Amino acid sequence: MKKRRATGETPAPPAGQGDLFGGTLLPLAPPKEEAVAPKPPEPPARPPAPAALADVSTSLPSLPGAPARPAAPTRTVLTVGELTQQIKTTLESRFPRVLVRGEVSGFRGANARGHLYFTLKDAEASIDVKMWASQAARLRFHLRDGLAVVVEGSVDLYAPSGRYSLIAFKLEPEGEGALALAFEQLKARLAAEGLIGDNRVRPPRPLPFPPRRIGVVTSRTGAALQDFLRVLHSRHPRLSVLLCDARVQGEGSAEEVARGIERLSRTDVDVIVVTRGGGSKEDLWTFNEERVARAIFASPVPVVSAIGHEIDFTIADFVADWRAPTPSAAAERLAPVLQELEYGLATWSVRLRKAAERRVLELRGALGEARGRLVDPRRRLSNERLRLADAEDAMTRRMRQVLRERREEFKAHSEHLQRQRPQSRLAEQRARLVQLSARLKDALRADVAARRAQAAQARLRLERVSPVARVAELRARLADHKARLVALEKDALAHAQRHFQGLEGRLDALSPLKVMSRGYAVTVRRRDGGVVRSIADVQPGEALGIKFATSGARTLQGCEEIEATVTAVKGPVDC
Repeated sequence: MKKRRATGETPAPPAGQGDLFGGTLLPLAPPKEEAVAPKPPEPPARPPAPAALADVSTSLPSLPGAPARPAAPTRTVLTVGELTQQIKTTLESRFPRVLVRGEVSGFRGANARGHLYFTLKDAEASIDVKMWASQAARLRFHLRDGLAVVVEGSVDLYAPSGRYSLIAFKLEPEGEGALALAFEQLKARLAAEGLIGDNRVRPPRPLPFPPRRIGVVTSRTGAALQDFLRVLHSRHPRLSVLLCDARVQGEGSAEEVARGIERLSRTDVDVIVVTRGGGSKEDLWTFNEERVARAIFASPVPVVSAIGHEIDFTIADFVADWRAPTPSAAAERLAPVLQELEYGLATWSVRLRKAAERRVLELRGALGEARGRLVDPRRRLSNERLRLADAEDAMTRRMRQVLRERREEFKAHSEHLQRQRPQSRLAEQRARLVQLSARLKDALRADVAARRAQAAQARLRLERVSPVARVAELRARLADHKARLVALEKDALAHAQRHFQGLEGRLDALSPLKVMSRGYAVTVRRRDGGVVRSIADVQPGEALGIKFATSGARTLQGCEEIEATVTAVKGPVDC
């Protein structure tokens, strides 16, 4: 541990400030400068035991003339709040304003109130940094992790958590200027959004030629406005100019320029010129603000950027539809020479008149030829009427033929439907099912009878032979045959059941209830219960019942029924 060399002055602690152990710090007298010869080291004496020292100190009387023994210092105990407050006072008074270099880490963007929180670190240590929203709003670049910056601020200690941090007043990137970094960051962000660059969402719009009215956003007292108007009116004195006065540098100038662009875009101007004279990068920074760039991109009319000199580039130059190197160049691009326009108009007027005369002569000749080919419209109208009457007769004959064919087709379908009635099909399938069931029963009976006959014969042979082994063998064979018979009977029964189920499914598919469940209904007469098949089966005023199949209906009598009365009977119109 290195010893601090004594100096002529010793800094006095603040009044009333205590040490870390509760005692009051007393000012030290400056040491006297004396030449002291170095003494040889003495062997350290062996310290007595604490109890012996205490006994000696209490038993020895005070010598006459000896200085009085100083009183033991009183013990002061500090609370955590008092200790933290003393540390806070010492730190904040010692470091009211510092410059710290480090690397940004743990930055997550501004919080809901706009405050910035991140960590400043280097290879040896790290410190928390806070930047309030009022100071963060003045940053001209965006923070990111890994960015080397120089932070100007003061040291602060937050008592509730006992953590110290750095309250930042100003941030500057290390190695490159804040304006250059902010310029590149904004340019990259706008290019990613499609406002500038090769992938911009809206391509540059063509400038009007000639514009009827030009809007200018600049300072009323600036030299750029005078240069623009001088060149503009020297080339075309009749052009109308609408000026929107706005500050072009300083605090709040970006909002005025953007507001001026928005105001002019709501007027009848054909093009807007944003201009100002040359200056330093800080003077031209108004046109590097994001607010101005977005106002230019949102303008419904073309925007010309004429800012600074030819070597000056701003964000507004990239977003605008056309960039002019100087205000005078913008005026030359927008304002054509009036005399050249008048001469060109006179030339085009002569050419247009001659072309119109030639066109009139050509149309007159074509009119004479058309007049010779024109026939009497009454004759043409009579021919068209005759053609229309023939077409009407042909259409009527065709419609009658089609109607007759459709009626015959409908009649054939009705007869086929009567032949394919579900009741007849159902009766046929039931008869077939009964026949198959009878055949199955007969086959089973015959098989059982045959098995029984075989068993009887085997029993007779057994009785004739009657050995024990033969009996056991025959019993085993009998059991085997019995098992095979039972299995065969079960298989035959299962096959018959599956066949019966298939027939039942086919029968159910042909059931009228299935047809009715798809949206059809059966109409019966209430007086005799007969099914209505045509309009000839009913008369006006007759009561009918309309049956609808439900999910749980098993028979036609179990269907839901609607009672209705026939009010009128109409014949088929178009089947």
